Amino acid sequence: MNLELKGAKVIVTAGAAGIGRAILERFLAEGAVVATCDIDAEALKTLPGHVYSERVDVADETAFTGFIDRAIDRLGGLDCLVNNAGIAGPTAPVDKVDLADWRRTIDVVLTSQFLAVSHAVAALRKSKNPSIANLSSVAGRLGFALRTPYAAAKWGVIGLSKSLAVELGPDNIRVNAILPGLVAGDRQRRVLEAKAQQRGISYKEVEAEAFRYTSIKEYVPPEAIADQILFLASPLGRFVSGQALSVCGDTKMLA
Repeated sequence: MNLELKGAKVIVTAGAAGIGRAILERFLAEGAVVATCDIDAEALKTLPGHVYSERVDVADETAFTGFIDRAIDRLGGLDCLVNNAGIAGPTAPVDKVDLADWRRTIDVVLTSQFLAVSHAVAALRKSKNPSIANLSSVAGRLGFALRTPYAAAKWGVIGLSKSLAVELGPDNIRVNAILPGLVAGDRQRRVLEAKAQQRGISYKEVEAEAFRYTSIKEYVPPEAIADQILFLASPLGRFVSGQALSVCGDTKMLA
């Protein structure tokens, strides 16, 4: 299927590895031109040479907004912004969560999306096919014990996305939140390991419990998240906006 994304100008935050890398590679395969930032300098070195990239901590307002401005300049405009950057945050009872960890999680997961949109919206208004995809999580629609900073930030992403969809709809800018479930990769493994340690049970027990509440008993490949985002960024998705779209194998509860 031709998604009509050849030549599309795209920014993907945290695009050097994991879900972000899968999104970036899918866009490149469709002929889009892509810019990305990441905090992992070594992972950035593995990107194709024609991808404009910078090492950036998205919680650093000056550095991050500077990257957005420079990326738009290098791309010559912007058609799609993918706010993918995020961190797992602490795994701990709420009364044991350090305030600095709380703030860091909110800054990386939620505030970075606000900053990116605020600096990208002028360029998106000039696009003939403008869209924004904000990465949330199934933790953005379900309670998540021992992960309150992460869940709070991801719920915030959905509120941000729905509000932006209303605000930017008159400019034909569509905005959606994507809610991954149990995604294959090192980050998910580390989350389950931390939960197992916190609860004093084995990794296998935590993993089995997590899949007990999903209809499809498999990890979601990062490419499945990327496919959803590319559809939304293409002209085929031109009437999809203001949605919180789960790609989670029908997760009903987070243990």
